[in-house]
Amino acid sequence: MSEKTAARSFPKPEFTDAEAGALTFPSSTSRTFTYYTPQKMRASMYEDVTYDVQPDPERHLLQGWIYGFADGQGGYPQNWTALRAADWHRFRDPNEEWEQTIYRNNANVVRQIQQNLANARKAEAYARWTPAWTRFVERDIGAWMHAEQGLGMHVFVAVQRSAPTNMINNALAVNGTHKLRFAQDLALYNLDIEEQLSTFDGAAHKEAWQSDPVWQGVRETVERLTAVTDWGEALFATNLVFEPLVGELFRSHLVMQVAARNGDFTTPTVMGAGEADYDRDLRWTRALFEPLVRDAEHGEGNREVLAAWAGQWLPRVLDAARRLQPLWSRAEEKVIRFEDSLERAKDRYARLAQSLGLAGADGQDPATTTTTPGSER
Repeated sequence: MSEKTAARSFPKPEFTDAEAGALTFPSSTSRTFTYYTPQKMRASMYEDVTYDVQPDPERHLLQGWIYGFADGQGGYPQNWTALRAADWHRFRDPNEEWEQTIYRNNANVVRQIQQNLANARKAEAYARWTPAWTRFVERDIGAWMHAEQGLGMHVFVAVQRSAPTNMINNALAVNGTHKLRFAQDLALYNLDIEEQLSTFDGAAHKEAWQSDPVWQGVRETVERLTAVTDWGEALFATNLVFEPLVGELFRSHLVMQVAARNGDFTTPTVMGAGEADYDRDLRWTRALFEPLVRDAEHGEGNREVLAAWAGQWLPRVLDAARRLQPLWSRAEEKVIRFEDSLERAKDRYARLAQSLGLAGADGQDPATTTTTPGSER
């Protein structure tokens, strides 16, 4: 009879709740992330999917950046802008834009525009346009798509990775998305009219953008904006200087004022989509800049930087705006003077500048700038 085999022993694993995959760990019963403090009582979906997606050595990367550039800079250098902040991570996008909202909001805009264009085709609305207004739409409305495309692709897309936090970069990317979608809206609108109206020249906008003296100031300014490497300057010069003094001047104070008087009820619905985009983009831009100029440590320096940028860009943008004056005479029905439109645009800029402690378009002290009650958006 063989001897009984002795039982063999093996070391048994001992779980301490310190290993990866432990079932029980600090906050294991929580249904929310705890690595950041939400802006309100409870974290929003926007914060959960956006905040700290890109870690930062000042918060989580104790070993420093794990990647860098050939010049020795690592990760997301803060010196890519002349602006300074005690904590860049304080910024939250008031629009709470994240992946789902980008698709949903833009899809709603495109759906609305397509429905409006379908109604215009059914009513043969384009055939009621006067020859002068048809020429205005084919040349000047069409020319504006180039400005939107240039700002979207070569300003916002170019700097959307340059800011020091994912929260800011996300907002820059959404801003670029708005610009590119609106440029596409205008391009598709141009094609739609060309299919329906035999007298419409769908290629006239190219010559207008490249050669018409009216548009050369806008074109030069947009091209100069594409050459800016400081992401803070690019954002400031575009959303707080160019847009109120040129963008809104053309879209809101001209096209949306005179189109209906010239028998065109379709173009304002397309142009209004761009205005709605800018309202959202301006909201987040102000939410970023206004705390920077009130920063206890860096506020004064930031105001000096913004004042220098304003001094550089205001003359160029105002020159571009004034070169647009002949557009106010191209429609048969003229319901507003260029001088009145420009004053409204300058007043709009003055209110934005006042919120940042800067002088208005005419150099007036922001402390003495008067604002019409209820006029601020």
